[in-house]
Amino acid sequence: MSTAPTVDVHAHVLLPEVEALVAGLPGLAEAKALDARRNGPAALAVSGPMVRERVPELTDPAVRLAAMNTQGVDVQLVSPSPSHYHYWADEETAAKVYRLANEATAAHCSAAPDRLRGLGLVPLQHPGHTVRALDHALDQGLLGVEISSHAPGRELSDPAYAPLWTRAEETGALVFLHPFGCTLGERLDQWYLSNTVGQPVENAVALSHLIFSGVLDRHPGLRLIAAHGGGYLPTHIGRSDHAWSTRSDAGAGCAHLPSSYLKRLYFDSLVHDPQVLRELVRTAGADRVLLGSDFPFDMGTEDPVGALRASGLTDADFHAVRGGNAAALLRKD
Repeated sequence: MSTAPTVDVHAHVLLPEVEALVAGLPGLAEAKALDARRNGPAALAVSGPMVRERVPELTDPAVRLAAMNTQGVDVQLVSPSPSHYHYWADEETAAKVYRLANEATAAHCSAAPDRLRGLGLVPLQHPGHTVRALDHALDQGLLGVEISSHAPGRELSDPAYAPLWTRAEETGALVFLHPFGCTLGERLDQWYLSNTVGQPVENAVALSHLIFSGVLDRHPGLRLIAAHGGGYLPTHIGRSDHAWSTRSDAGAGCAHLPSSYLKRLYFDSLVHDPQVLRELVRTAGADRVLLGSDFPFDMGTEDPVGALRASGLTDADFHAVRGGNAAALLRKD
């Protein structure tokens, strides 16, 4: 297993073509204003320059590959920046967005197909288009799609998404759950709480919807990777187990103890704390955790392998998380 390549499953690409497509469209200004209110002015003042100085890493495959070499990463699973979701878009615009995002991500990865594998997008706000979008992504040679924790007015437990889960199961497509924005809104508009608290909350809510609603019972073959170590859920799953065991309403939707479903999901290692990473490995299993860096954003890690090593896992578990698990998942071995 130790001979497996080092695989980073959480890395992003910026797609200027997508932003050019939606520029000036009705709905974009409103979405940006909501995003600004949720993040707050201080966060936006830091995030703007942070992204701008990382544009080469986000757009130029040669710069990306050089950074990967420095990090000791052999393969990246590249997903569009979540800022490209544009779940406000109407059906016609949404179809243009996912097609362009899928094609542009595939083009970026084609610069080094042995080292860069990609994920596309699906318009969660239009469930009837999600299967078509997934098929389009796979047709481009991408390995699956990236989704947020919800769409406006629609949770991942919504029965309207059943065809998407079914198609992802049938094709073996990867589904990367990566939240963008938190519905706690302006309560988190200082000190970058929109990200530090908001993202783990969104992960926990989305995964809880998938677990408690029985989606994972009905779609046992779904290959879903949760960003940011699954947020707060894996370390606090005991509370979910207690509710499921004690209350008829909590236990009504899924067949098994909530903690058991963690072993059906995959999680990236990006938790910024060696003890939390050890706990994630304990609760989900060493075969269910994958190396993740959030390349190249400031909330990621510039040394994902070093962060993994700091957790003090056994050699076998270290190499499984470093690349063995992902190599099997990406069919790279």
